[in-house]
Amino acid sequence: DVGALLDELRSDVQETLGELRDLAHGIYPPLLREHGLGEALRTAAGRAAVPTTVEVGLHVRPSPEVEAAVYFCCLEAVQNAAKHAGDGACVVVRVYGADDGVAFEVRDDGAGFDPAATVENTGFVNMRDRLGAFGGVLTVTSSPGAGTVVRGRLPATAAAATTSAPDRA
Repeated sequence: DVGALLDELRSDVQETLGELRDLAHGIYPPLLREHGLGEALRTAAGRAAVPTTVEVGLHVRPSPEVEAAVYFCCLEAVQNAAKHAGDGACVVVRVYGADDGVAFEVRDDGAGFDPAATVENTGFVNMRDRLGAFGGVLTVTSSPGAGTVVRGRLPATAAAATTSAPDRA
């Protein structure tokens, strides 16, 4: 009986944690709202489990919805690197404006993986969904021993500026 109860409790705890993670992914951080992507990502980088540097070079500040999509995608990619890149890995996050919208890149110098031999994790699916909601795209490039690069791009129509950007790197 105790073993069955423990299994049920473990399942309940895992389900609750999943719900909390889902909720946390949807919360718009006040730091992002008040100070923009650069400040919010730099603060998150300071708490990351791997050494992470951030470069943000935007000429105009994107809409809050686009900022949130980019922010949460970058966080997910940094968390993936912390879990899978291996000891000694470092991460660089770049967010920049382009003529055709807003783009980001999260690059780690870790273990990498063979995309053909790996089932895509829920983190990549979540990132694709976030960007896809705005007509954006996500690409993941990796190979064993060569690290991983996660790139996202949102079109200019989705990234319509709302204010001038405080986020020049």
